[in-house]
Amino acid sequence: MTTDASSLFETGKFNVTVLTGKAGNGESKPVLIVSPTDAGMYPVLLFVHGFFLQNKYYTQLLRHISSYGFIVVAPQLFSILPQSSTKDITSVAAVTNWLPSGLQSLLPTDVKPDLEKLALSGHSRGGHTSFSLALGHAQTTLKFTALIGIDPVAGTSKSSQLEPKILNNESKLDIPALVIGSGLGEESIIFMAPACAPKGVNHKEFYNKCSSPCYHFVVTKYGHMDMLDDDAFNLMTKCMCKNGKCRDIMRRCTAGITVAFLKAYIEKEAEYLNLIWSNPGLAPGELEPVDCRKE
Repeated sequence: MTTDASSLFETGKFNVTVLTGKAGNGESKPVLIVSPTDAGMYPVLLFVHGFFLQNKYYTQLLRHISSYGFIVVAPQLFSILPQSSTKDITSVAAVTNWLPSGLQSLLPTDVKPDLEKLALSGHSRGGHTSFSLALGHAQTTLKFTALIGIDPVAGTSKSSQLEPKILNNESKLDIPALVIGSGLGEESIIFMAPACAPKGVNHKEFYNKCSSPCYHFVVTKYGHMDMLDDDAFNLMTKCMCKNGKCRDIMRRCTAGITVAFLKAYIEKEAEYLNLIWSNPGLAPGELEPVDCRKE
């Protein structure tokens, strides 16, 4: 049967539901969970939101990913003001350590998490958090099997990086990684203000932190916040970052590439990712550049 990789850019076959709860042993964090409703065991994706953003702003993106048979767990790391970047890392580690004891009670009846198939992802500053955790800057009881950075950012410039300064050291990841970048993220729209994904601390440098196998896709005509929900609005999403014409296209590109990568390195179904990498025109938006380093 011929594999139709372009189908991943549309909603998958699983019905999903959006749930909320508390995650963590001790200092708990609010958590948004998007899960298939059909009985079964599903891989888990832990997703970290971006700077000054709410986890609920990603609901459309996460529903798309979940519709391909993934449980997505998205903690909310702050309530009013963002915490430090190092605190973000320890908070996500705490949520990770909570998963074996706490996640099952929040899921639909007869839906079970497969924590042997656990992936980690983050957008913007959440990408820095995710990479830092994968590099061992906090301890977890579970092992991540894949890592995804969605337009990750490590600060406002090379000289003003978030702690830990992971782009400055030579340590490399030891798990498969995907980095999705935005073509407009480097462009500032306010005079003298930094771009939302500044040169020197964005997706390009994060891709350089990856060891094979790793993939890099840039959605050329879209911006740093364009994968958020259509109704997601705050100062960051509308006034600080340059945006493309249609969030739906950026969301579908991001979700489809993410699903293809998860299928390849969680479910061992590499044909979808290979087809998108070799034929980027399958995506609804322009992908340029496209790169990979395989084993």
